[in-house]
Amino acid sequence: MKNIYNDVKSIKEIKRKEYNLIRYSNSFSIHEKIKLNVKSTLNILLNKYHVEGKYIGIYWPLKGEVDIRFIKEIKNIKVALPSSSKNKGISYHYWSNNQLEIDSNSIPAPKGEEAINPENISILLVPALAIDLDGYRLGYGGGYFDRLRQKDLWFSIPSFVVISNNCISKKPLPRDKWDVPFNGWISEKGLHQIEATK
Repeated sequence: MKNIYNDVKSIKEIKRKEYNLIRYSNSFSIHEKIKLNVKSTLNILLNKYHVEGKYIGIYWPLKGEVDIRFIKEIKNIKVALPSSSKNKGISYHYWSNNQLEIDSNSIPAPKGEEAINPENISILLVPALAIDLDGYRLGYGGGYFDRLRQKDLWFSIPSFVVISNNCISKKPLPRDKWDVPFNGWISEKGLHQIEATK
């Protein structure tokens, strides 16, 4: 009998290679358009979901990802960055003016800061290789965001993927039983919210 888990795993690997190539083909102008849309969309998201004093979770961009670090410079917004640990998963920390340190996945993170409780975060903006129309994200295979968002309090935070339109899959992406959907995405075409996100 076929092992379904191995099947999904191998299909995800194929899809990762496919969407990596698509993403690397994006021009600078597409990234700039997405950044502009993140900026304009942020006002909509803040008005709908944000509570003063809470944090907005963003990310440190890797190669091919849209750089949204400008959010840190917006007045009256407190920003949190993720820090990943191969044993403990992912946690969010206040991005203060202190120097960042490299986490276990070689990504800069505010390691000296205390982990933020999910009830103190109002919005999460997350990178991805792809997302499908149901909000299921294809990441890099570490499962960090899915494991985090399986917890009720984290799942209740409105969470959006920042992505180019050519990485939005019209067909359902392969998913494991632990994968959880996002609330939508922001692309060069603007904000798309998935009403049926459960």
